[in-house]
Amino acid sequence: MIINNSTNNLDVTDSEIGINDQRDEYNFDNYDEDNDNTNSLFGIGNMTVFASNHKDPYVTIADSEDEDSEEEDDIIKPDDNLIVVGHVDGDASILEVYVFNEEEDSLYVHHDIMLPSIPLCLEWLSKDLGSKTESNLVAVGSMDPIIGIWDLDLVNCLEPVFELGQKRVKNKKTKCIGHRDAVLDIAWNESLTHMLASGSVDQTVILWDLDTGKMTSSFTKFQEKVQTLQWHPKEMCALLTGSCDGYARLIECRSQQAKEWKVSGEVERVVWDHHSAYSFLVGTSNGYIEYLDARANKPIWSTPAHEKEVTGLVLSSKCPGLLISTGNEGVIKIWDIDTSGPVFISEKKLKLGALQCLDANPDLPFIVCAGGDCKSNNFHVMNLAKEDPAVRERFAARQMVEQPTVRTSTEDKIEEVMEIAEDTTNAFQSLSLEHVSLETSHLKTKAKKKNYKNK
Repeated sequence: MIINNSTNNLDVTDSEIGINDQRDEYNFDNYDEDNDNTNSLFGIGNMTVFASNHKDPYVTIADSEDEDSEEEDDIIKPDDNLIVVGHVDGDASILEVYVFNEEEDSLYVHHDIMLPSIPLCLEWLSKDLGSKTESNLVAVGSMDPIIGIWDLDLVNCLEPVFELGQKRVKNKKTKCIGHRDAVLDIAWNESLTHMLASGSVDQTVILWDLDTGKMTSSFTKFQEKVQTLQWHPKEMCALLTGSCDGYARLIECRSQQAKEWKVSGEVERVVWDHHSAYSFLVGTSNGYIEYLDARANKPIWSTPAHEKEVTGLVLSSKCPGLLISTGNEGVIKIWDIDTSGPVFISEKKLKLGALQCLDANPDLPFIVCAGGDCKSNNFHVMNLAKEDPAVRERFAARQMVEQPTVRTSTEDKIEEVMEIAEDTTNAFQSLSLEHVSLETSHLKTKAKKKNYKNK
């Protein structure tokens, strides 16, 4: 064995010294003895610090900038928009609250909430149970028949503010209240703010009173599961529904009478045309979009829009005629329906997998959100006017309109709108318009101008 010592450059062999003459270079003989010399810790004792407050004096760069940045991200500014997304990641069900700012072109997750069941539909509402003050809430329908109402202003919350419905428990002899199966869609009535409607796999539509947290009535004249709902933007008691039996139904909730229209497939989406008091659109399972008038018995027009089922259907709130649709094949399409029929403008293949949902910003006419089932990329916010020249050319110069305020006087009532039977008619009454709600399956956008509170 040759040991090279860099100090004296002498080569020493085993034959020159005996084995018994070798020195204890590493002091193994005293290894078990206590050593009070705390300054020799492998030669770096003077550089180590063990402190209860985890502050290292050798780190001289302050972290105040990072802390200030995080605190700034927690503040919701007046021009921020909130986007609520239902996200399923493996076995985890998550409600993600995004902050989107168009001017800054920023998008980030503000906070998230763990859900007890897979979310199927979301609906934003400001009506708190038994309270007259406005809140920032979201109703979540899921695989569970119970509807959870969550407070979006609470960070790190573990349970909903309140729940609608009750499961049957045999041991405790409790009765089932509400739905008996998964909730597929929820619609909040912005004219009657205490009213919430829900549709379910159990083939029923239930009306809930948010002042009491109890169900007020239910509709059972469906032959299949109810997939989509939307309240009329002007008539507070008119509820549009769509089900898998291939019928779109308009229910007058006071009389519980209904008019129905047979369409070309299962009804996937329904949406009122808020620029026309009597008209609405239906998206079907065979990819068709149909435009109907509540006073007529047949569709005004019908077009094959997508190769697969229509999973998203929204109208721009301030740009008349701008219709956006998505299909399960992953394509988003833009239409102009401000004419006698639909005019196709453009389409785009989104790299989000099979598209599941779509929603539009109620204040910004060209901001649209879409969600898909791709694990690596499943959510996208787009500005149609910026990203699509055809949309910009077609709609940019079109006058942005504000929704008119409709008086509730006798002269302004609309009569004989919906034909219930051959010899009977039902009048739309108590006409008032305050807001427009653009509802979709998984997404909901709403501007909120306040800070968040912790729980």
